[in-house]
Formats: sequence, structure tokens, C-alpha cells
Amino acid sequence: LLFLRSAAAELPSAPVEVSVCADSLEVRSGGSCDAAALPAGVRLAPSSCRGLRRLRGDGLHLRMRLRCPAPAADVVFTLRESLKSNKNYIFYCQSCGDIVVEDRKFLRVLPLPSENWSDLVEEWCCHPDPFARSTLHPQHGDCFVGDTFFLLNSGNESHKSKENTRLICKRCKAILGETVSSDTIKYYVTEVIIRPTEGNFSPTPRSQFVQSIVAQCLLELSSAKSTFRFTIKGDNGKTYILIWLLNSDTLLVESLGSSSSHSDFTLFGDILTPSSGPVGTWNAVKVLYQPCIQCRNKELADAWENDLGVHPLKFPSETCLELLLILGLSTTSLPPSLRCMNSFQV
Repeated sequence: LLFLRSAAAELPSAPVEVSVCADSLEVRSGGSCDAAALPAGVRLAPSSCRGLRRLRGDGLHLRMRLRCPAPAADVVFTLRESLKSNKNYIFYCQSCGDIVVEDRKFLRVLPLPSENWSDLVEEWCCHPDPFARSTLHPQHGDCFVGDTFFLLNSGNESHKSKENTRLICKRCKAILGETVSSDTIKYYVTEVIIRPTEGNFSPTPRSQFVQSIVAQCLLELSSAKSTFRFTIKGDNGKTYILIWLLNSDTLLVESLGSSSSHSDFTLFGDILTPSSGPVGTWNAVKVLYQPCIQCRNKELADAWENDLGVHPLKFPSETCLELLLILGLSTTSLPPSLRCMNSFQV
């Protein structure tokens, strides 16, 4: 789907001529010409052009097929692959870059069962839960990897404290995780950046980091568990968002073209900068979502809560609100006619 926003497209009486070639698309009206740039390797199929229409407030809509190079086999990077055994790592606060865990070597990096595994024990066992009094605590050289967090042994770290205490960055006061027990710390994947000790640290804009990490979680879980519906829960136990993953192979291209109004419609203001050139390109996931704050969509949220086909994802409550804002901004960047599907927002 291609949609074009320009002053010419909004004039109801202005004749518009659209020219489609394999490597370009141009819109002419009233002596002006807007050209849509394409990323390298992407080609249009002019013969597949259909559905050209102009909607008030939306601009021009056009559907056609495109051809682009197949992604490399190794482009899928999982959270579990960000850590390797027998290597030294530094954990940084994502918000300010302060060092949270310094030069830690992990002898074992092990995946944890999904967060709702205990709910399925009754289906597996014909006798009382044999794991009811068992907990998984990492030793000093261990790192346990969950769906949305890392579990580490706190060792002799100064912020070692009692269970269920939030961990706060000493510099910027951002929430990093929580203490699970007197010797176990949980760091959320949305709050820390992990780099090899010998590597360099470079900051990432907050909204870009949050949406890329959450998208990564959705992709991994949908691939591993064939689940496509998720509840986004805060560390306070509240449900903030219902998310339904539609597809994960979307190529999003934002072409600034020659329009002077492009700054009003940029999708990700902290990513697209003047130095990035006339075309911004991202691999994107397409999701439907429902906000659940202030008791909104409570009936649907309760139904999803009791559905074993829905996977819960837990983050700090502040991050859940950030994610909801990011989703809302992404929705408003779409033309009004494409912002909703049934009762869900896109």
C-alpha cells in the first residue's frame, strides 16, 4: 500500500497525473511534480497497479506489488543470542548510559520457561504441582534469560536487598528491574543495554529502543510458540495493552520527496534525521492493539486473561505507558482511513 501526502493531492479540483515506473513514482499536478524515492534494490511492478483513489484528509492511495531482495538468513537476531557463555559483558542503563553491571563473565546462559508455565502444570501433571516450592535462582556465573528479562545473581553488589524491591538507576532514577530474592536480580530487556566488555557503548533513542525490543519479543514468541496475541502487563500486575500481531514482514519506506510538508508526517521523529537522506527504510511489524488503562476494554482484557492462547509480557509500568504512547503516535502517522480495523487500532 502506497499513500502520498502533498498539497496537490488535497485540492479536490486539481487534475492529478500519476506515473509509475519500475524504479520511480511521480505525481504531477498544477505544474508541480512530487517524486517518491525508493530504497536501493526495491522495484515496483507497474502492471499490478490498482485501487488508485483520493480520500479527503488522506491524500492519494495506491496499491501495487513490489520486488525487493530476500533478507539474509542471519538477519533474525534473538534476545538470547545477545549473550554468550564465557564472555565478559557490561550492562548499561538504557536511559542514561550509566554502568549497572560491570565486567561480568557468564559461565552459563540458559533460557527460562515462559512466564505462564506454571499455569500449564495442571495439564502436564496428574498429581499436585511438584514445583510449587521450587524456584530457579542463578548462581554467580549464571544468566537466566526470560521472555522479557535477565536473571542474575546479585553477588556482593551494594543494591542487594529484600524480595520485590524495584531496582533504580543511581544516576537517572529510571526503573531497571527488581530483586527476586536476597541473591537474585531481574533486569528488564527494555531497560538495559548489554555490550561485550571490549566493545563500545553508543546510546540509542528511547522510543526506538523500546519499540525494537518489544517487536523482537513478539517475533520470537510468535515463531517459537505460534502465539500471536499478547497482553502487556506492568510490574504492578495491571494490564496496559492488548496486542495482536498481524504480520512481521512489512517494509516501511518513508520518502521525503520534494514536499515541504514532510516534517508533519514523519513516523519516527527520533530516527529520521536530515543526515539519513531522502529515504528512510525500516523492517516493521504490523499490530492491532487496544489500550486497557482507566478500565478501558475491561471485558476483552478479562477474556484474554483467561485464554491460554494469549501470552503475557511483563515490563515496568512506566515502560508500558511509553509503549502505549509510541503505538498511539504510530497510529496517528497513518491516514485516518487506515488507523482502525474493526474495534482495534492499527
